[in-house]
Amino acid sequence: MHVRRVDVLRALAAMALTSVASACATRRDALPGARFSDDGLHALNVEMAAAIERGEVKGIATLLLHNGQEVTFQAAGERNAVTRAPMTRDTIFRIYSMTKPITAVAMMILYQEGKWRLDDPISAYLPEMAALRVARGVDASGAPVIESVHRAPTMRELMTHTAGFAYGMPDGRIANTLFGQANVPGSTDMRDFVNRVAELPLQEQPGVEWAYSIAVDLQGAIIERLSGQTLSAFMRARIFAPLGMHDTGFVVPPQDSARLADIYDTDPTSGALVRTLPQPTGFGSSQDYSRQPSVESGGGGLVSTIDDYARFAQMILNDGILDGARILRAEIATLMSANHVDHSVLNHSGAAGRDFGPTRGFGLGFMVETDPEGAGRPEGRGTLSWTGAAGTWFWIDPANDIVFVGMVQRMDDPTRQARYASSRRLVYTALERGAQ
Repeated sequence: MHVRRVDVLRALAAMALTSVASACATRRDALPGARFSDDGLHALNVEMAAAIERGEVKGIATLLLHNGQEVTFQAAGERNAVTRAPMTRDTIFRIYSMTKPITAVAMMILYQEGKWRLDDPISAYLPEMAALRVARGVDASGAPVIESVHRAPTMRELMTHTAGFAYGMPDGRIANTLFGQANVPGSTDMRDFVNRVAELPLQEQPGVEWAYSIAVDLQGAIIERLSGQTLSAFMRARIFAPLGMHDTGFVVPPQDSARLADIYDTDPTSGALVRTLPQPTGFGSSQDYSRQPSVESGGGGLVSTIDDYARFAQMILNDGILDGARILRAEIATLMSANHVDHSVLNHSGAAGRDFGPTRGFGLGFMVETDPEGAGRPEGRGTLSWTGAAGTWFWIDPANDIVFVGMVQRMDDPTRQARYASSRRLVYTALERGAQ
């Protein structure tokens, strides 16, 4: 259930973003004298807003923090096609897979309390997963060829998309086809959801490949079982309330519905943006945010604002603390931020298109830059990042003490990768290291 908005508290939370540095004793020292040029920041904002002029999005918001201080914020375009309401700082966005790092933090809160261990089998917490199978393709008649798992997938593998689960991706693999046919988003509750996934074959043996999967929604089920709370109640009590994330949740209350940005899809014929209306049932990408979902999706169900998400990201950069609220112990935040997947696994087919390998890995909930310089990327070593299906994106750069959050609302956007890349290029072009 979404936390009721309190205007005063939200205003205080936004003001607190400008004074984060005072509460960051555990954060890495900032680069001496580093600053951002006015011309560089202007170029960043102009390029981000140009996405509207090019017809790529209807509205965009971006926020850059450095040393815990706001450097630049921009909101451009509109958030509602009917009322023509402008994009504003308090606009609410569907963050979809940017929910995943928040769920990972919820998992690690329980980890630091000793509730689970990385090398435990997931069946210790989801006994429904005790007899998993793997789809090895199809036979001459088109029937699935199924084999037993060689071993049980571990919690570490569940946290890193290497446990073997499918996600219903349209990639032609039989496990994903069967996943789609099972209508997992139509699950009536969390138990039904877990049972439906347990009946489906994995797409690969555990530990063999990195493949984007339903694993984080399964993490949500584990959080509920270990905590005895709903996922939303646990996140609200242990993450959102302590961090002042008052507009983040699985439901948008009626009084806040006007702040929820319209979402767009791409017309397959013309390529033009088409406003997408809410769906009446399901969870994740098909969720109607005006009411409680049947399953609170740890993999993609949250909405948030740009300031709320920046506070979450700043907490990660600060090694688990923000404004005196300790969410994770420093060593746990460090554990999350390290690469946990071998290069041979990252280079397998499931990771294609994400440039994993010697220069980029995956931690416990984030992509991790292990050697960006070697790949010709501008961010610092150890940068964490992820994106959402509607084009939201963020990164956390401890080496340069940077948090960046970008918010748009467009599904199936062929322009998103260029936007992600240009925002990073322009941020680091604007950064003047060692200037006085």
